[in-house]
Amino acid sequence: MGFQRTHFCGELRAEHVGQEVVICGWVHRRRDHGGVIFIDVRDREGLVQAVFNPERLPVAEFAEAEKLRSEFVVQVFGKVHARMPGMANPNLATGDVEIYANKLVVLNEAKTPPFAVEARNGVDEALRLRYRYLDLRRPELQAALALRHKTTTLIREFCDQHGFWEIETPMLTKSTPEGARDFLVPSRVQPGEFYALPQSPQIFKQLLMMGGIDRYFQLARCFRDEDLRADRQPEFTQLDMEMAFVDREDILKLMEGLVAFVMEGTVGVKLPLPLPRMSYDEAMARYGSDKPDTRFGLEIYDLTDIVKDCGFRVFADTAAQGGVVRGINVPGAGDRFARREIDELGELAENYGAKGLLWLIVTDEGSRGGISKFFEPSKLNALVEAVGAKAGDLLIFAADEPQVCAEVLGRIRLFLGNKLDLIPEDTWNFLWVVDWPLFEYDDTSRRFQAAHHPFTAPIMEDLPLLTTDQEKVRAQAYDLVLNGVELGGGSIRIHRRDVQEQMFKAIGLSAEEANARFGFFLDAFDYGAPPHGGIAFGLDRWIMLLAKQSSIRDVIAFPKTASAQDLMSDAPAPAVEKQLQELHIRLNPEAVQGLKQKETSS
Repeated sequence: MGFQRTHFCGELRAEHVGQEVVICGWVHRRRDHGGVIFIDVRDREGLVQAVFNPERLPVAEFAEAEKLRSEFVVQVFGKVHARMPGMANPNLATGDVEIYANKLVVLNEAKTPPFAVEARNGVDEALRLRYRYLDLRRPELQAALALRHKTTTLIREFCDQHGFWEIETPMLTKSTPEGARDFLVPSRVQPGEFYALPQSPQIFKQLLMMGGIDRYFQLARCFRDEDLRADRQPEFTQLDMEMAFVDREDILKLMEGLVAFVMEGTVGVKLPLPLPRMSYDEAMARYGSDKPDTRFGLEIYDLTDIVKDCGFRVFADTAAQGGVVRGINVPGAGDRFARREIDELGELAENYGAKGLLWLIVTDEGSRGGISKFFEPSKLNALVEAVGAKAGDLLIFAADEPQVCAEVLGRIRLFLGNKLDLIPEDTWNFLWVVDWPLFEYDDTSRRFQAAHHPFTAPIMEDLPLLTTDQEKVRAQAYDLVLNGVELGGGSIRIHRRDVQEQMFKAIGLSAEEANARFGFFLDAFDYGAPPHGGIAFGLDRWIMLLAKQSSIRDVIAFPKTASAQDLMSDAPAPAVEKQLQELHIRLNPEAVQGLKQKETSS
């Protein structure tokens, strides 16, 4: 007969009054009022109150109810009644009704949990992760997982409506240069050789286009062995998409439709289309970030031309040496901030890589404090006018290389946005960042590397610069940003072998290295590769933003810690000697112990 459950706990409403029901769930809370026992029973849909009255229950049944404690698993039979006048709970979806129990089955008892499941604050995150199966019972976490399910359902619906096929790509593949360390998997049958877990399905989705699939998508599991943070995990999920016979405009238009479909279906927000666009150079100049948060002002101004011949040597010398002077106007902060707070901004700037942070306060009489004494009135007036400053405003400046100024002022801007409560809630600011550089210079290797990945197509008119003036080559790449978070990124791909070989050469791969690592991929170009492009969205980040959480750990069922550990299953863990022998691996115990001691001390 099964468990005979008729309803989820959180489904019961006034229209169910008079119905005989059966619910199953966990004891959320137990209260004893004058011999009558009230039990809140919880499942994934919510909770409902069950009333155990000794006048309506056999003695044995009531005795069982008296034994109930938090997290016992129970089955309750009874009739739905309206609550007594004045006893309704307006804070509870089921607060107008209760179940008069006539039968109780205790399906399982429970030990006292290490923390109260309903506790919202004050519980150490490590303890929650250690007992993740208890943490998963929290309504907030279940709501996030329900939102995740709803989002992926909408994604699949949209993709199906627009001709995409969902296709899986291999988990055991070959190491490719995609910007992070690979997780390697040793082969037992091929001694000394290793698979790599995919950082993304990049090559395979391009091969699908070469195979004539035309439109592909996948909720792909990806793996990157990199330092973690709030929006990064060693294993994560991305919505991976690829299309043939498209250009950038085709992709951006279709993806805007997808995003609008998901936003309306999950949080009820109707996005105005088309979404705004901004070039990479403009984003860096105005916001100091390639993922600008446009929900608030405090934009960055380039003041180099105004101060290049001023009497203040720091500004003049920086401009003469090819650097830039940029600044932010912080309205009202000149009157509001104490000197200590201004000094703290300077310390932050130094932590972010600046030599220091310069400042002055605008007044009705001119300016005061900081570097104001170094400016003649005409230059000061020009500065004030350029940034739209008024009396009481604080002007802050950085003078350095363009990239340093952007990094420092961009991060200071976000700090001030939070400190001054300038960032509005319940706002969904989407933005395409386009016209990216194809390469970025890596100080460690002292050479240019692919800014996105080495399969991104250059703008064709820049092709002659690919190996001669890499800094000027633009990419057919695009990122979608939501509230200052990179939601997804993609590009038009290289579809000609000669261009792909030039790209590999430009990032320092010899012809032999390129053939050894990508020979099968290069060969595929020889058999007719269509023009194609795609995008990948960080699904975990998207759900995090939709759920208004600050960490993707709060929207993943079984996440890792910042040190890439699973505290619940105690992974990673040592392998037994037999496993190592089968994989032809021998550890150096002294080296392993030394690394562990180094990690512990750091």
